[in-house]
Amino acid sequence: MTTMNEAKEFIPVRIAVLTVSDTRDMTQDRSGDVLVSRLEAAGHVLADRKILRDERAEIAQQLRDWCAEPQIDVVISTGGTGLTGRDVTVEAHRDVYEKEIDAFGTVFTIVSMQKIGTSAVQSRATGGVSNGTYLFALPGSPGACKDAWDEILVKQLDYRHRPCNFVEILPRLDEHQRRK
Repeated sequence: MTTMNEAKEFIPVRIAVLTVSDTRDMTQDRSGDVLVSRLEAAGHVLADRKILRDERAEIAQQLRDWCAEPQIDVVISTGGTGLTGRDVTVEAHRDVYEKEIDAFGTVFTIVSMQKIGTSAVQSRATGGVSNGTYLFALPGSPGACKDAWDEILVKQLDYRHRPCNFVEILPRLDEHQRRK
């Protein structure tokens, strides 16, 4: 059973949003808009937002650049998680991950199954950690972004969420890189 510890103070995190698309620009980025509106409504801070083409090396470099920024705690990408030849976002994320959050993709699939049935098998949502930053790759549909945010991320990115959440361990993600 999950609960909220209302005695704890909410801690906003700084989130960068990356849309991966060969065809969209900011005026057509409905999935990015969904993520921005939800993260801001939850009390978090939009740290940066970009759109990149489906190019693995460029996506991975942008992820690395954001992970090197101390002002960014979380990166959420949308798009490029499917099965076609141009869908390379998952591979780009995995090029950057130090650790993969295996259960994120599993939980996303469970959530998706309730909405779209067996079509959920075509999604390759993934999550991981690099350089003290959380990274999540979501499908490019607004519905998938709503589902991932509303059912998983809004809770895990809330310090008050019990029994545990991503925010409480955020300061320790890069402890292996610190001098002893």
